[in-house]
Formats: sequence, C-alpha cells, structure tokens
Amino acid sequence: MQGHASDLVAMDIGGTHARFALARFTADGGIELDEPVTLKTSDYVSLQTAWEEFERRVEGPVPRRASLALAAPIQGETVRLTNNSWVIHIGALDTQLGLEKVTVLNDFAAVAHAVARAPEDQFLHLTGPDKPLPENGTVSVIGPGTGLGVAQFYRVDGTYHVQASEGGHANFAPVDHIEDELMKRLRHLHRRVSVERVVSGPGIVGIYETLASLEHRSVEKLDDRTIWERGLDRSDMLAVNAIERFCMALGSASGDFALTHGASAVVMAGGLGYRIRHVLHYAGFGERFRFKGRYEPLMASIPVKFITHPQPGLFGAAAAFQREHLSEKA
Repeated sequence: MQGHASDLVAMDIGGTHARFALARFTADGGIELDEPVTLKTSDYVSLQTAWEEFERRVEGPVPRRASLALAAPIQGETVRLTNNSWVIHIGALDTQLGLEKVTVLNDFAAVAHAVARAPEDQFLHLTGPDKPLPENGTVSVIGPGTGLGVAQFYRVDGTYHVQASEGGHANFAPVDHIEDELMKRLRHLHRRVSVERVVSGPGIVGIYETLASLEHRSVEKLDDRTIWERGLDRSDMLAVNAIERFCMALGSASGDFALTHGASAVVMAGGLGYRIRHVLHYAGFGERFRFKGRYEPLMASIPVKFITHPQPGLFGAAAAFQREHLSEKA
C-alpha cells in the first residue's frame, strides 16, 4: 500500500536534527501535520538510514511522495548539507527511498512558505508597529539555529513567490568596540567571519569568551548549550550578558537583511528565537534593528514578528510540494 493520494512525507533536514512528519492536504487546500519524528543527524550516516528509522516508527503505509527541506543551497543534482556530513543525491531519491514524486528546497525557503501561509494568530509581535504582514510587498524570514537561515518572499495580487538565500554567510559587521573585539577573536579562528559565526547557536561561545576577556576574567571552556542554559536560567551573569549581546547582533543583522531585501516586514523563526523571545524585548534587539543612520525612520516603520507554528519547516515543505504538484487542487 502507498497511502492516500493526498498524503506525503514532509522532511526538514538541518545541521543537528532531521524531522519527518506525515502530511495531508484537506479539501479546502489546508495542510495537516502528524506529530513529527525527530532524529539526530549525528546518529545516522545518511538520509537513507534515517528514512529507514522513520519508516520503522510509522504505523501503517508510508506515502511514496515527499518534500525535503534541506539546510544547504539547492543547486544541481548533489546537495551537501552545510552543517552536517550528509550528501543528498536528488536524482537517486526515487530508488534510495522508493519515492514517486519529490519536491526539494532550501530549509529556510520552506520556512518562508510557512510564514506566507500562516494565519495572523500564529505570529508574536517583537518590535516596530504592531500590524499584520503586508498583503503586497516583501517579507524577510530569519532564523538563528545551528547556522543562520535567511530567505524572503514577495506577495502580490493574492499570491507569493519565495526566494531562498545564503544570507547567513554574508560578512559580519561590528557596530561597537565590543563587537570589534569579537571580530578580532573570531579572525584568529576563521579565515573569514560570516554573520552566522556570531548570530547562531554556536556563536554564543565567541561572544561569551570575548566578554570574559574584556573583563580580564578566566572562565572554564564551555560549549554553546551550557552557555545558553546558564544564561537563560540566569545562573551565570556573564552568560546572561552574552545572550543580551547576541540579541543586539541579531537585531543588527535582521535590520541589514530588511534593507537588502527591501522588506516591508521581518519574521523570525526557529526554536532558538522562541527561547529568547522575552529577552529580545529588552536586550537592544529593536534599537539595533532600527540603528541604520539616515534610514532609522524607515526601519521604525517595519513590523518584526515571530512565527509560533511548532514546525514551520515541515509545514512549509508540505506547502511547497502543494504549490509545485497540486496547485490546480490547492
């Protein structure tokens, strides 16, 4: 058995986790997702072995149609994941996974599809005017995680077009003396310092160590998970300050992307963004977002929101499949 014709498997493959979920398209064009299966990519040598584990965990037939959101540029038949070792051969997915119809897209392009489709009650207001996303115009979509995801979509005349990007690999731009010191530190470690070296989950380590150095403090070597935990539970004030500094850098980067995209709104996504949503309100995120010289009035007019859908990558992957293969039925 191959599952109902309206079913598919949505996949969101990132640097740390691979998420799989059964998805269904309703008669009115809506999308329903089952509870996802989340696997650590480090526990599996390939997408194929992770897929086999997913199939073992699913009760009943697994659909032979799938949509894959991958944390990498989608160019050509071979996709190398940016922050894990998997290599995806798009042309071989039919034989490797037994699929009959496939959509493949960038992971943050999938999140942009989710943002474009989500109802207004699935957004939290962060900064700027508290108004809905524009019916016409460009929306930047940003998400710090294992890396920094960036995409955009353009709405016009009741439809939308998603544009993937690798904006997280743009150059990091220091704004003050602390970020100058952070840049110096990172230059000793990396041939080139991209914005995701700072504005991503692992980026908190460099921020934490830079703040310690500026205070001439000797601190134990900590991994990023520990720094985030200590900062969010406020058990380590240096970690608290590092998270606040992270929020400032995220505000600067988000404003830069909005200017570059000509955006009328910005939406943040991802688990890390959700964990720090309360910090963003007081840690200088909004001030840094607007701090663009002569363009401060323009930046102040842009709403910044957070999408609260629990699995925007999976939802967006299903939406992309629907647009590519079922547009006449959606």
